[in-house]
Amino acid sequence: MSSVLEEQLNTIAQWIAEAQTVVALTGAGISTESGIPDYRGPEGVWTRRDKGLPPPPMKVPWEDIQPNAGHFALVELMNLGKLDFLISQNVDGLHLQSGIPVEKIAELHGNHHLWHCLNCNAKYTKDEIGWDERKWGRGYLTEKVRPGMPTCPQCSGVIRSSIVNFGDPLPQLDFAKAVTFSKKADVFLSIGTSLQVTPAADLPNYALRHGAKFVLINQGKTPFDGRADIRIWDAIGDVLPPVVEKVKILIEK
Repeated sequence: MSSVLEEQLNTIAQWIAEAQTVVALTGAGISTESGIPDYRGPEGVWTRRDKGLPPPPMKVPWEDIQPNAGHFALVELMNLGKLDFLISQNVDGLHLQSGIPVEKIAELHGNHHLWHCLNCNAKYTKDEIGWDERKWGRGYLTEKVRPGMPTCPQCSGVIRSSIVNFGDPLPQLDFAKAVTFSKKADVFLSIGTSLQVTPAADLPNYALRHGAKFVLINQGKTPFDGRADIRIWDAIGDVLPPVVEKVKILIEK
């Protein structure tokens, strides 16, 4: 580890240890070390598409995808009481799988594993509601309601996949929480996101306007590179675990 990176990690740990409210925003980059391609990284899905290239191959079969060191570092930070809320643009469900409590996360683009009620917002797995994709399709918001489709066990409302496709509105409650916590943040961590997809990409602005320390960790360029208090280009798995270890030492003093 370079002396510059070491100094940056020491500073981030100090800010987190001293902060009242820490908020993290994650994008596809945090899951690349689990074998899922990102979108706008050097070999991302959209980057390759724009070059006329096919999507990058999956490094691991979907059924074998597991949370990585970056995911678990955020769980540990939350268990230490030093991460108050997590906002994610990912649909892979790895944050919940890693141990983040459902009430401590806003999954702005949905979760591949969860369906939700359009009336009461209750969330279910496909098995819990008996959703058969071969019969009912993927359950996207734009698909028509058909007779016999599973309904919400709590209120009999319409059930749909929680996935937010291009053009769909973000889940209002989740985005409202994301804005509220971004405004409260003393430290705002942007991790593995290109910060190009709005309105999620606007969240750092809320934090910056309210005086938060802004840490940006991403291997590709972002529109916020010049506005970050600390900008790190290294791999997330090389950054978050040592930061957490440094935070533990500081809060135990």
